[in-house]
Amino acid sequence: MQNELDANRSMLFDALRRDGFAFVTADVMQPLLQSCGDLSDWKAFADSWSMLGPDPYLAATGRLRRRRHATYRATPHGDVQAAPHQPHYQALRYNTLQGDIERWFEPIDAAIASGTSLRTILAFCNTFFSSLAPEVPQWHVEVHQFRIEASIDAAGEPTPEGSHRDGVDFVLVLLIDRHNIASGTTTIHTPGGTPLGDFTLTHPFDAALLHDPRVFHGVTAVTPLVPGEPAHRDVLVVTFRANAAGA
Repeated sequence: MQNELDANRSMLFDALRRDGFAFVTADVMQPLLQSCGDLSDWKAFADSWSMLGPDPYLAATGRLRRRRHATYRATPHGDVQAAPHQPHYQALRYNTLQGDIERWFEPIDAAIASGTSLRTILAFCNTFFSSLAPEVPQWHVEVHQFRIEASIDAAGEPTPEGSHRDGVDFVLVLLIDRHNIASGTTTIHTPGGTPLGDFTLTHPFDAALLHDPRVFHGVTAVTPLVPGEPAHRDVLVVTFRANAAGA
């Protein structure tokens, strides 16, 4: 088992260094997470997506999604500590739809933010991303819970800003749940727009890992399989950005 974990971790490490991205199926991703901690509260963790509030910034443009947000500080290969609640900010060059504004979202529920599943995910990210960038003295970490809803009248838009970069160093996109939806395919492009790959997150624990400075990513719109029934796509997005020590 340990040999298989080491081989899979090495495969992903090589893919990010070589290509700038990797798609990971659940049968690979879940054991890698479990090698870093405990997922015993996974049901409560996944159920918390039903408690997300609407994204007020997208609602102002007539587009609907639900989300919560939390921020952490991480020492490479060490502790990941909660930071005070703060706005999410992206420069306009990274987010042409909502860049250059401070966006305040509801915080992730305290029990979820300190729970075993999220802590395990953060531990995996810290170990993996720190190995890819050993020169980084400290990480600024942001965690986003997203629920994209779709209806017969309106497709859900996971990335309404289109193909983009997040303006960070590394990104994990982890599927939590999808119900009654079609599409939602993650696409990877060069900065010039040349397609590099695509993958549909289908099962819980399916994931995409990105070296953000090198590649652009987007997700195609989702539509209901059965019109009139609830339809959603739930993902966790974790971003790691290098910070100067003490920042």
